[in-house]
Amino acid sequence: MAKKTETKTEELTFHERVIAIQSELKAPKSQYNSFGKYNFRSAEDILEALKPFNEKYGVLFTVDEQLVNIEGMPIIESTATIMDSEGGMFIAAKSIVGVDLGQKGMQVPQQFGSASSYAKKYSLGNLLLIDDTQDSDATNDHSGRSYAAKVSITKDQLAKAKEYIKSGGNIDAIKSKYTLTDAQTKELSTL
Repeated sequence: MAKKTETKTEELTFHERVIAIQSELKAPKSQYNSFGKYNFRSAEDILEALKPFNEKYGVLFTVDEQLVNIEGMPIIESTATIMDSEGGMFIAAKSIVGVDLGQKGMQVPQQFGSASSYAKKYSLGNLLLIDDTQDSDATNDHSGRSYAAKVSITKDQLAKAKEYIKSGGNIDAIKSKYTLTDAQTKELSTL
């Protein structure tokens, strides 16, 4: 019987390492919201889960934020990036979150901190293909109405989705997050 050989991480291309990280990453929902009675994962949970991959795959993760103002509303734009520690290649994903300055019970630093945390979490989720559609903190507004909306998939997101499917990912996870055309669904189903 032939002995199975494992691919050494240094033999993988940057994109193959990204796919491996997206497949291997386990970021548990270790936080608990006692008001809503649900578990959720924070940006810090995701970042902690990523630390072992830095050395294992020779990559570096960063999260940068920028405050922008759109029609008088402060917006936090977060960019999560994975970089090849040697070759200079990188992949980045963004998210934007508005700062609710009218949120009762919070002081201004807490309002910005909350928005910052959400922005980081969702930029990391976009970069790493973390599906949070079943995560209560993504859908619960404590009134019974759901605000999680599917969006059309972009060309770049479709390319990431293809890599995700090829690495053993589930098309249902993609469908739960994005609205796909029949052609896109067929294309992903044949991978």
